[in-house]
Amino acid sequence: MHKAVLYALASAALFGASTPFAKLLIRDAAPVILAGILYLGSGLGLAVWLGWRRIAEAREQRAQTGLGRQDLPWLAGAIVAGGICGPVLLMTGLALVPASSASLLLNLEGVLTAALAWFVFKENFDRRIVLGMALIVAAGVLLSLDPAGAGSLAPGALAIVAACLCWAIDNNLTRKVAAADAVQIVTIKGLVAGTVNLLIALAIGAEMPGPGPTLAAGVVGFCGYGLSLVMFVIALRHLGTARTGAYFSAAPFAGAAVSLLLLRETPGPVFWAAAALMAAGIWLHLTEQHRHAHGHEALEHSHEHGHDAADEHHRHQHAFPWNRDQRHTHPHRHLPLHHTHEHYPDLHHRHSHDA
Repeated sequence: MHKAVLYALASAALFGASTPFAKLLIRDAAPVILAGILYLGSGLGLAVWLGWRRIAEAREQRAQTGLGRQDLPWLAGAIVAGGICGPVLLMTGLALVPASSASLLLNLEGVLTAALAWFVFKENFDRRIVLGMALIVAAGVLLSLDPAGAGSLAPGALAIVAACLCWAIDNNLTRKVAAADAVQIVTIKGLVAGTVNLLIALAIGAEMPGPGPTLAAGVVGFCGYGLSLVMFVIALRHLGTARTGAYFSAAPFAGAAVSLLLLRETPGPVFWAAAALMAAGIWLHLTEQHRHAHGHEALEHSHEHGHDAADEHHRHQHAFPWNRDQRHTHPHRHLPLHHTHEHYPDLHHRHSHDA
């Protein structure tokens, strides 16, 4: 299995498991306060990791690709959509719907991410992927129906769907900077989004929870929003936005499983029908294969890479000593290339599919 797929699935598991824990914490804090603590916990935890890693890299005389000035508008948009608006909407929805249903509703993030990637950012797609997304949408609609109203949508479910849209925008904007250091990206996002949300919450009169819930929320944020998002960015770099979103659709199943065990919720038949539809949709994504003859134009960029014998994209010269077995980061140029192999829309395969 492609290593990036494992990153996407691990990201999904961490984020999915964080949802029922956030459901528990919502009893002790207002949604805006909790959203701020979650993201600030991710930012502070990753800032410590980033500092320690830079010390280690200085000793080894190696470094990651940092963010450039051209990356800042994309990152700012991602922070506003996914770091500020998304978490507040999710916490609001969690206060109104069961955690297990909320967890499965989060599958719509993958659908909306893919839709934006296909129709706005022009990633390729085929019938198999579209069918899988259609099954996930059908499951989301089932979970969104309000049991107390004939065919109406529950307000809490609508808030979670809105959060999914915010994160879909975030995912597509983050792809624009995915070649840069994932830890740096997520650290900045966590610190900025967490600080802004906390300031907003305090300005409207919300109160901070006690030390115990605050610490617990920080730990949940570090795992479910920090480490999870770092792995998501790495997966974006290699899989593209739509497919990373598809693998990330496994997150709600992790959340639903934890919800059933932790909160002792008893879901009804609608939940299990939706779970079956979502499982079928994810299976279609996981079994997709994309292989055709394609050409690469000349490209110059910087990102971490290795020089595996099977990698035709990184056979360039080096103006410095380097260890052939060690991955490294430096600006490099790709010459025009035409070949056929199975691939994803990663950093090197963002080509058109007109034929």
